[in-house]
Amino acid sequence: MYQIEEPKYFYLFIAIAVLVLFYFLNWFWKVKKQKEFGDLKLLNQLSPQKSVFKPALKMIFVLIGLSLLIIAMVNPKMGTQLKSVKRQGVDIVFALDVSKSMLSEDIAPTRLEKSKQIISKIIDKLGSDRVGIIIYAGNAYPLLPITTDHGAAKMFLQNAGPDMVSSQGTAINEALELSKTFFDDDTQTNRFLFVISDGEDHEENSSNIAEEIVDLGIRTYTIGVGTNKGGPIPIKNKGKFLGYKKDNKDEVVITKLNVETLKDIAKKGDGKYIYGNKTSKTIEYVEELLLKADKKEFETKQFSDYKDQFQWFVGFGLLFLVLDVFLLSKKTKWVQKLNLFNER
Repeated sequence: MYQIEEPKYFYLFIAIAVLVLFYFLNWFWKVKKQKEFGDLKLLNQLSPQKSVFKPALKMIFVLIGLSLLIIAMVNPKMGTQLKSVKRQGVDIVFALDVSKSMLSEDIAPTRLEKSKQIISKIIDKLGSDRVGIIIYAGNAYPLLPITTDHGAAKMFLQNAGPDMVSSQGTAINEALELSKTFFDDDTQTNRFLFVISDGEDHEENSSNIAEEIVDLGIRTYTIGVGTNKGGPIPIKNKGKFLGYKKDNKDEVVITKLNVETLKDIAKKGDGKYIYGNKTSKTIEYVEELLLKADKKEFETKQFSDYKDQFQWFVGFGLLFLVLDVFLLSKKTKWVQKLNLFNER
């Protein structure tokens, strides 16, 4: 594992881009002036020792050298040892509905994107808590096991969508069943399951399963995303809008938020139903809930003893800059004999 100590210096790569731009502008300017001065072929004959390849090579050495020095300023650090660390927190699993109905745009930008925003912002508020993600539609799948790596959780979350599941529907039952084995049994921390869905096309007995997992110490909260009025389900191919989903009667399907189902699951799961359309209020409620929860101590593995690696980049960066100084712009005799770069 690695850490970046000073990521702000990455902006210096803009200077590298500007340098490349000036190099090409200068090259075009020189060619233009040479054409104005005389015949290019004749000018090349008057300066037979001038190399066409070496100025470009010198520029490449300068760019590589400066880039390595910028990376040295960023100071990447490498984790060299995996240690067991004791932390305090709770275990949180998000069960995200990725069925086609979640693509409805009755909540901007879509129900699915709104759900991702909610989860991402909740993760930002977490301290030492562990987090896991389940996705479900016609089936439920583990997207990310319980981890303290919140950055990885947000990265996996970005890619979640209907294309990741093989069948459509809203298998809340499977998501609830999967949560039974999703939490870490080695540490008995407080456990929270957040089901984010529009509640459409739900299966029966979901509330009964939610009641069962209470015995495992899991409290189930549901977050409803969508409107009572509902909206159509857009069909897109590579971002291109093709129309709306239709039923057997060739009528546009209108998907609506099913609040009662989500309320029933939360009630039986010893939790609460949260109206998720107002992101800020949803985040505040969940943050307050987790702050009040008892934090249990657990053990986790993480990289430690991060060591500076900037010296390697400084060394190689200076090496390329020194090579640029000693690399002359005229032709090299032994290279000229080999004719590797067509310099005769």
